[in-house]
Amino acid sequence: MEGDATQSGGTGSQTEGTGWPSGGTDCVRLHSETRADGTTIIRQAASLSAYPRCMTERFMHWAAQDPDRLWMAERGADGDWMRVSYGMGATAIRAIGSALLARGLSAERPLLILSGNSLSHALMALGAQHVGIPSAALAPAYALSGGDRGKLTQVAEQLTPGMIFVDHAAKFIPAIDAVFASDVALVCQSGTSPLREVLSYDSLLSTPPSVKATEAHAAIGPETVAKFLFTSGTTGSPKAVIQTQRMLCANQAMVAAAYDFLADEPPVLVDWAPWNHTASGNKVFNMAIYHGGTYYIDDGRPTPDDIGKTIRTLREVAPTWYFNVPLGYQYLLDAMERDDSLADRFFSRLRMMMYAGAGMGQPVWDRLTALAAGKVPGGVPIVSGLGATETGPFALYYTEKKDHPGNIGFPAIGVTLKLVPHQDKLEARIKSPSVTPGYWRNPALTAAAYDEEGFYKLGDALRYASPGDPAAGFIFDGRLAENFKLATGTWVAVGALRAALVNAMGGLISDAVIAGDARDDLRALLVPNWTALRAVAGMPEATPAQTLAHPAVRTALAERLTAHAQAAAGSASRVVAARVLEAPLSFDKGEVTDKGSVNQRAVLRERADLVAALWSNDPAVIMAEPKGKWG
Repeated sequence: MEGDATQSGGTGSQTEGTGWPSGGTDCVRLHSETRADGTTIIRQAASLSAYPRCMTERFMHWAAQDPDRLWMAERGADGDWMRVSYGMGATAIRAIGSALLARGLSAERPLLILSGNSLSHALMALGAQHVGIPSAALAPAYALSGGDRGKLTQVAEQLTPGMIFVDHAAKFIPAIDAVFASDVALVCQSGTSPLREVLSYDSLLSTPPSVKATEAHAAIGPETVAKFLFTSGTTGSPKAVIQTQRMLCANQAMVAAAYDFLADEPPVLVDWAPWNHTASGNKVFNMAIYHGGTYYIDDGRPTPDDIGKTIRTLREVAPTWYFNVPLGYQYLLDAMERDDSLADRFFSRLRMMMYAGAGMGQPVWDRLTALAAGKVPGGVPIVSGLGATETGPFALYYTEKKDHPGNIGFPAIGVTLKLVPHQDKLEARIKSPSVTPGYWRNPALTAAAYDEEGFYKLGDALRYASPGDPAAGFIFDGRLAENFKLATGTWVAVGALRAALVNAMGGLISDAVIAGDARDDLRALLVPNWTALRAVAGMPEATPAQTLAHPAVRTALAERLTAHAQAAAGSASRVVAARVLEAPLSFDKGEVTDKGSVNQRAVLRERADLVAALWSNDPAVIMAEPKGKWG
């Protein structure tokens, strides 16, 4: 079957009386071809526009055109904003690049960055990238988690870095000195090590630009390695994903075509998500550079302890495009529904909200939609998409208004989506100029990542939002590696079930881990929303144990679990028992990523005792009440 599917309407240019921005899907033509074996190939008919040869070429464009334009701001220790313009940034990038070349750094001896988001982190990464030296940003927890430093050791063995950068070295020195050879120099703003050469960050900034650096920048091409991003997937072992200049630049051309309102005015971004992850480290970070926008580093996080910092920043800076994980939106809603001035500020020039990292429940979606509609005529688009570290990440997207969360859209311009029948699902595979050439120094893993036609195998299953109609978008249908069979032989689509259960629990939980491999029924470990549970208990300061012991909390959880179970169509979509996780998920054990998403397989592995207890008489287990006998 061949044909064109057209998605019409829904966005249009923003005009008086509507908050919907032009997003590139008002007239999308999709070409779809289904082969005899059931495989379907889907792509947009339009071609991808030209893009620069490297990302810092775009940075230097803005520095030349408007050197005083604000590029990035970071809150200082005194609470005031430290600001770097495009002109200041360009000077620093050239100096740092010259210094790194003089120290002999290269793809074989790259720059390792062990700091959180900061101005100095950004300039070090771009300085390296400007002269063809890759950098690799790691989650600080790799060095600070207090474990056996196994992941950090694996990274050191894969990369063989020639230099390490940290903002302030003191807390990182024990791990650095334990893992890295003494001939690897350290660059920092403060701190020292008795075992290695330590260079000051300021000394790099004062390096005169060199002819060698100019020549190195001119030699950069599409295949030049810009950076490495580490991903562990379901294995827990870090893998260095190669990120070329073609990947970064082509991906931004795709974003620009999809979110064409970004061309109307330079975006203003307020972002907490870590740069060692592709969502922010590639997409959001480079969105500012590509469009001459401004990036405010949010020093908060979507946690009870740190959301206050995010709220403080959003009182001062109104974003035009905003990203968060669903739990982060939940915390912001709790604050904005109580504080109208905060909501007014947040929505004052907002053109789009994006969520990713986990499925958004309908209760959070409804609250966010209602609040946006009350502040902006016509509301504000709430969008999502699908991508991976290996895809740039931008691959599938949508921009038109929808009534429910879960739709991840259709292929971006330049992306070809391949859907391959797998059991009773459709496995998604991607080909585009922003797909990685592979894993650094790991040819076997690289070879296994692609099919015979060169499509990258995402490992995700998708289903049509509207059967047979790609223009209506796709729904994420779970990680294939997470799915399992019940004792009856029935497959369980874990991703879809997790989203359904979270939705059914009405905001009392933020995520769920599904158990039941080779069992007769399904049960779950629930990741709690402590704010909502404490509100049910009427005890805002209660400990987790006190909260879970409160009769009103147990009743509320049991009622919602029962409603979910009784409405389920069959055993593969019905969770009949659950318990709330009192202890937080552990990054060190791989249970949760640095961006807050839950690793289903790691939680099941690390909490095997709690999983086993789900099928016991443990009083902590909450049972759904059957309506007659389960079908």
